[in-house]
Amino acid sequence: MAATLFSRRYVPVLIHVLGWFLMGYLLFFSQSFNSDIQFPRLFWVRQCIFFGLMVCIFYLNSQRLVPRLLLQGQTSQYILALFAMILTVLILVACVEFGFDLATKMHLAFHPDGKGKPKLYGWLQPTLFTILLVLGISTSIAMLLKWQDDANLRISLEQAKTTSELSFLKAQINPHFFFNTLNNIYALTLIDTETAREAIHRLSRMMRYVLYETQSGTTLMSKELSFVSDYIQLMQLRLTDKVSVTFNTPNPLHDQPIAPMLLLPFVENAFKHGVSAMHPSRIHIAIEQEPNKLLLDVHNTLFVEKAPSLETGNGIGLTNTRRRLDLLYPGQYELQINEHTTAGEYHVHLTLNLA
Repeated sequence: MAATLFSRRYVPVLIHVLGWFLMGYLLFFSQSFNSDIQFPRLFWVRQCIFFGLMVCIFYLNSQRLVPRLLLQGQTSQYILALFAMILTVLILVACVEFGFDLATKMHLAFHPDGKGKPKLYGWLQPTLFTILLVLGISTSIAMLLKWQDDANLRISLEQAKTTSELSFLKAQINPHFFFNTLNNIYALTLIDTETAREAIHRLSRMMRYVLYETQSGTTLMSKELSFVSDYIQLMQLRLTDKVSVTFNTPNPLHDQPIAPMLLLPFVENAFKHGVSAMHPSRIHIAIEQEPNKLLLDVHNTLFVEKAPSLETGNGIGLTNTRRRLDLLYPGQYELQINEHTTAGEYHVHLTLNLA
């Protein structure tokens, strides 16, 4: 964290300092290495003034003209402002050149014998080239920073959207589950009060799980499986002998982080659509583990009048769970749903990569 803060605060400053040091070297120190020529003092004054002008146009362009004109779509005004700035700098440098009579003094520095004629316009081409180079670098850096800020903003907005969507999907799944469970408990209170007390106890334990374990992004596999087991036992309290329920879990279990309440909708869907009071029915839930993988198989008897369809939007829990998988485990899961197996059952197979 400290290294990241340091890089964000000081690395750009160091880059600017090194860049201006390089330009200062080219304007001042590289000239002093030529010991055969004695440059006049006014030449160094001219270099200092020119260096200061380059610093001014660099930051004026990057901090004012690019953000307020170029990035706002006012390209023509930006080009006119650049021309005006270039012309102003050339006029100021020309005033220094002719005011100090540097052409004559530089000619004498290179030709002490006085032969030849001073080049009155020898300063124009290198000066104009340097101005264009500084403005080009300034514009490029400003555009690059704007692109980087936009990219960071898009990432932040996408993360905020994903977090918000996950919270919304989880909020949909939880009431969906509790609504069905409370209906079951209400039915039990009319038949067996002792069994209803046991159901309420299990439900309260499950509610604690939802309140405390689902606040973070992940929970332990053992806690998630205990939650699913409580749900299955709660559902079994109201089932008749016509319903066969099996629940197999890994033994031994290797605890790994997993998104909370990710497995429940598959199990809940089996109880909601695979149980009949009139006909024999079967629910088989098997959870297996491979290295960094979770495998879930859910088989339940298929009753046509209760069969869910993920494509048409029925079965809120399963539809939202698929969306949660897309958000939490993109490209790391495989969900296969067969609504008409050869055994006449509804089959869900989930392979989840937990690495």
